[in-house]
Amino acid sequence: MEKERKIKVLIAKPGLDGHDRGAKVLSFGLRDQGMEVIYTGRRQSAEQIVNSALQEDVDVVGLSILSGAHLTFFPKVVNLLRENDAGDMLVIGGGIIPDEHIPILKEKGVTEIFGPGTLIKDIGDFIRKNVRKIA
Repeated sequence: MEKERKIKVLIAKPGLDGHDRGAKVLSFGLRDQGMEVIYTGRRQSAEQIVNSALQEDVDVVGLSILSGAHLTFFPKVVNLLRENDAGDMLVIGGGIIPDEHIPILKEKGVTEIFGPGTLIKDIGDFIRKNVRKIA
């Protein structure tokens, strides 16, 4: 029986946002749940994030933002993934995002938004339930 490969998750901090503690905690937490996690670091452009996601052939792109630029960066990442035939990658977001912006982000292709206090286990469960089928 062939061993199933791990779910690959890319965690990125788009824009000028330099606060990355939550992204790092999430990265370690998902790794501890058996996922392969790539953390790109802070201050990434949408193009850098998508290039990393494509090069690493990830299943999930997780975006963490506190700067208020989520309505710009999150849809740009989704659109660039689609333009590169990678629209099946699960895109999730987190950080400080007003409740009224969540439906807008979902309409633009972000699968789910996780706010402060969300349990890492719940994020991992969501990823496992919603990630594209792994061959």
